[in-house]
Parts: sequence; structure tokens; C-alpha cells
Amino acid sequence: MFAMTLWLGNTAYLYISVAFAQMLKAIMPVTVFILGVFAGLEEMSGRMLLIMSVISFGVLVASYGEISISWIGVVYQMGGVVGEALRLIFVEIFVKRKGLNLNPISMMYYVSPCSAVCLLIPWIFLEMPKMEPMGSWNLYIPLVLTLNSLCTFALNISVFLVISHTSALTIRVAGVVKDWVVVLLSAILFEDTILTPINLFGYAVAITGVAAYNNHKLKKEAPRVSSDEPDQSIPLVSASTSDR
Repeated sequence: MFAMTLWLGNTAYLYISVAFAQMLKAIMPVTVFILGVFAGLEEMSGRMLLIMSVISFGVLVASYGEISISWIGVVYQMGGVVGEALRLIFVEIFVKRKGLNLNPISMMYYVSPCSAVCLLIPWIFLEMPKMEPMGSWNLYIPLVLTLNSLCTFALNISVFLVISHTSALTIRVAGVVKDWVVVLLSAILFEDTILTPINLFGYAVAITGVAAYNNHKLKKEAPRVSSDEPDQSIPLVSASTSDR
């Protein structure tokens, strides 16, 4: 699922702008919630239905305001969203039902090699034949890929450190801010990105729904975390020491 997300999500950038791809990613909570309902991890409620409707409406408005829309790019991007949603569902199943406890670094340690193999096979048949005739193999391409890998690794490290020193709420609020920064910076840096008032209004509505979804999830998870804390406490004195 992680390899599918990387493949489809990155391919979408060949057809649509970075800003518009980021707007489509706002539909992620809706996809995760729908798949979670089918998997038995989420419960349908009136409040959640309202939140999902707000997010969907915002994404539709943002899509309607896109000047040069490519439906091929939209299909690729939505395929990447579905892949990421499935990955999150599987992780939640492993954590809740199998008792698997992994931080982002440990997760990447196990997932990255498998994803590399899954991406290497289609790359050999689909991408490499196109790159060799074009002479794309120069110093610039490996340098960009290396810097991209380092940025991804730094992102996972920063997420782990932020959650360790603050809370999940902080990282979710930072994620919303990051989304807006990506949209605005892409409009400044890339000439093919043109934001319209309809784009911004739709994305603002979608982000509002995402913020409401994050707040609802955090309130729902807070009692569960507080009830689990006594069970996870470690005695200061071991049994062997106290017997002495």
C-alpha cells in the first residue's frame, strides 16, 4: 500500500499542479473513515457524516475552481489517496487487534525495503526504458533523489520527535498549517500553478472539515489513553529487589 501511494501520488504531479494535488489530498479523512466503517474500526454517526460532507463539499468546490484540470491526474491522485487510506487502516488493525506497537522510525525500517522492491520491478519495465534514450542519467538526477530521500527521512524524524515532546494535537495542527504552506508556496514557485478564489474557498472549507475531524478523533481517543495509562505503569522497584 505504501508503494502504491508513492507510485500513484508522484505520477499525479505529471498531470496536475502541486497545489491542486494538495487540495485533493484533503479528501483523505473521508476515505479513511469510509474504509474504517467497512473494516469495523469506525462507527457512523450524524456528526461524522456532517464532517465528511463538509470535507467532500470543499474538495468538490476546489476542483470546480481549477482552471486546467486533468482527469488523468485526478485519477492518479485519488488512487494514491486510497492506497494511503488502506495503509492507515491496516496499521490500525495491526495496532488494535494484533498489539503491534511501532513508532514512525520502526515502521519505516520495516516498510521501506518492501516498498523499494515493489517499486523497483515496475520501474525497470516502465520508467527505465524511457530514461535511457533521453540520457537522463546524469549527476543532477541522483542528487535530487538523494536530497528528496533525506527530506523524507527528516520529516519522519521530526514527526516522531514532535509527538514525543508535545502531543498528537500539535502534529495535526502543524499538518494543517503545512498544507496551506505547500499550496501557497507552489503558487509562488511554479508558473503553471494558478489559484482562483474558488480554489482557495473550497480548500478552506475542506481544511475546516479536516480540523473538525482531527478534533473529534482526539476527543474520542483521550478517554482511551487516560484509561490505559495505569496499565502501562512500570514499578520503580522490581519484585526481586523488594523481596530482598
